Amino acid sequence: MRLLQEKPPPGPERRTALARLTDEWLAALFAAAAPPKGVALVAVGGYGRAELSPRSDLDLLLLHDGSAPQEAVAALADRLWYPVWDLGIALDHSVRTPAQARATAAEDLKVQLGLLDARPLAGDTALAAALRSTVLADWRNQAVRRLPELAELCRDRAERAGELRFLLEPDLKEARGGLRDAQALRAVAASWLADAPRDGLDTARRRLLDARDALHLATGRATDRLALQEQDAVAAELGLLDADTLLREVYEAAGIVTYASDVTWREVGRVLKARSARPRLRTLLGGRAGERKQPVERTPLAEGVVEMDGEAVLALSARPERDPALPLRAAAAAAQHGLPLSPHAVRRLAATAKALPVPWPAEAREALVTLLGAGAPAVPVWEALEAEGLVTRLLPDWERVRHRPQRNPVHTWTVDRHLVETAVRAASLTRRVGRPDLLLVAALLHDIGKGWPGDHSVAGETIARDLAARIGFDRTDTATVATVVRHHLLLVETATRRDLDDPATVESVAAAVGTVGTLELLHALTEADALATGPAAWSAWRASLVADLVKRVTGVLAGEPLPDPEAAAPSAEQERLAVEALRTGEPVLALHTQGEQPLDPDEPEPVGVELVIALPDQPGVLPAVAGVLALHRLTVRAADLRAVELPAELGPGPGSVLVLDWRVAAEYGSLPQGHRLRADLLRALDGTLDIPARLAEREAAYPRRRGVQAPPPRVTVAPAESRLATVLEVRAQDAPGLLHRIGRALEGAAVRVRSAHVSTLGANAVDTLYVTRPDGSLLPDEEAVDLARTLEAALG
Repeated sequence: MRLLQEKPPPGPERRTALARLTDEWLAALFAAAAPPKGVALVAVGGYGRAELSPRSDLDLLLLHDGSAPQEAVAALADRLWYPVWDLGIALDHSVRTPAQARATAAEDLKVQLGLLDARPLAGDTALAAALRSTVLADWRNQAVRRLPELAELCRDRAERAGELRFLLEPDLKEARGGLRDAQALRAVAASWLADAPRDGLDTARRRLLDARDALHLATGRATDRLALQEQDAVAAELGLLDADTLLREVYEAAGIVTYASDVTWREVGRVLKARSARPRLRTLLGGRAGERKQPVERTPLAEGVVEMDGEAVLALSARPERDPALPLRAAAAAAQHGLPLSPHAVRRLAATAKALPVPWPAEAREALVTLLGAGAPAVPVWEALEAEGLVTRLLPDWERVRHRPQRNPVHTWTVDRHLVETAVRAASLTRRVGRPDLLLVAALLHDIGKGWPGDHSVAGETIARDLAARIGFDRTDTATVATVVRHHLLLVETATRRDLDDPATVESVAAAVGTVGTLELLHALTEADALATGPAAWSAWRASLVADLVKRVTGVLAGEPLPDPEAAAPSAEQERLAVEALRTGEPVLALHTQGEQPLDPDEPEPVGVELVIALPDQPGVLPAVAGVLALHRLTVRAADLRAVELPAELGPGPGSVLVLDWRVAAEYGSLPQGHRLRADLLRALDGTLDIPARLAEREAAYPRRRGVQAPPPRVTVAPAESRLATVLEVRAQDAPGLLHRIGRALEGAAVRVRSAHVSTLGANAVDTLYVTRPDGSLLPDEEAVDLARTLEAALG
């Protein structure tokens, strides 16, 4: 207990010391309880391995040979368990005979795994040692049946807890690649059926244990989840620079455990398959297995690479020391045939293969493209290369993005895995571009700048230029790759945050892209990048906006003139609604449900529906409409506002009508009926519907989730983005009614909103507003900056 109060630094010595002190305490309790003969106190599980973290529970077995009276054994158990509970220590306990322990282990795999690490603490040590030997023998005898059960247990746990190396708040014990998997590898090794790759495994396991120790010390409680709010304190306990450094170390350790698990379970499957085939082989040969040795079958895959026993291995004639392209050729062959790359082959390649000359020969460049173009099968092959350090040898700048966390819940993967996943997604889009090789390499490198300070696109352009030249592309192709990396966010950010009807928007993209071929590559990379980011990063709505932008830019690059948005007449429907609004003096709306369904049946986010509203021009329209939509739980994708001047012959008299063309989608459930929207809009405009109060009531009904506090909102003026309006970009925490609050602030500043474009990624909203003075002129620079500060203050 002294160690818990002193908080010594985490590490194996602390765990050993804590286990030793606990052993002494429990042994003293056992002796003071006057135990009968034939009884032993046994530590099992993590405590049996002497791996006690500061807040670990104690796994104890009171083992007896059945000779003592049952009442005496029960009384002894009470005298042992109650002092532990009195100290507030969690306890997992049982009282069994050896026969009962074996029977329970036969039925419960977790019990059997715990008994594999049984360690006597006090009493009849021979009884405890005999049980451990018997359980270990049972485990080896039953391995053919129990190991598949253990593999299924590991898979189920991974589905529940996820992959440790990609989670922002990982469970160090339960997630895939965590301490449970490390324990499973020990159990496999104990079966003598297969063994895990040992390189780095003990170090990785120790690093995870150290992180758990530090987590217990930092929080003062028994927890295995590395929550965001605890990571800085845990890093400090371990003497690390910051939370990102902590996560990178944890991810690297988990990656080693995961790779060892994949290799080990593949070997287990191969051994079990071979054993199940022996009886059939004996029947076919008409004799005992082993009487006639079958030749090992090797199928050629590429020069120096063959398939053997379900893996890609090096051919007997392969000479890695003379063949620098062999690592990439072997990887490409494995991925193309959907095979794992043998860990023995990778280890040999890492140890003996010569470095590629710079620039690479064409064969090596083509092998890299072939590997990336294989799609999903490339991922385990790439990870095999990473496990032995071959990737950073081929691409030195890769080291800076290895295991780098992305502190944004939109992202599913770490930076390095995201790059590989983007290449996987790009592999399915290669038929859409003229240069598939440039698409795949740009996909692999598009976020390579995230390992450097500043704008990762700017840093990435320089790195990509160097790497593309290193890989062996000529000057023109190298420039194209660099341009695509520099502008890999251009299409989606422009399409979702800018007015596509503004000629300046389309012209700026055309100037940045330069050629139709580069635009083609950017379009495919945009989709691949978003799909590889996570489900919140891509939708049918975003896809339609990007496609529209690409179509317009293609026209500009082909020399086609852009239409003048000022000269564009309202549509027939807009004109009809405007006439009706002017005649009645009230809002008129139309809700078009065509296109409400998503482009993909599995797409979680609908494209949205078009909502057109016409009403006599008056103050307060934007906040009123935005507020009503928020109350009806409609998500705004885009909003276009225009004043329509109607001639006398079209209505009861000349007048100005405001026409709002919105794209909205139901947050959940079905769309509200149009007459309900109209009724609430009338009430909002005449002041009888208090929208701020209603939104506040809703927010109060849902308690805030604990977590990292959101940064304050930020409003910036986009320089020279439009010749038609001043462009403001609002970045804030997404919340119901955000656009309503923005509208109220702008109304108070006496500016006119020409259009609004709403983009949401996870918890972050980026709303772009095109605003003018009431007379339609742009705001002077100083006035625009003042408006941005006013808007920031209103949202904060």
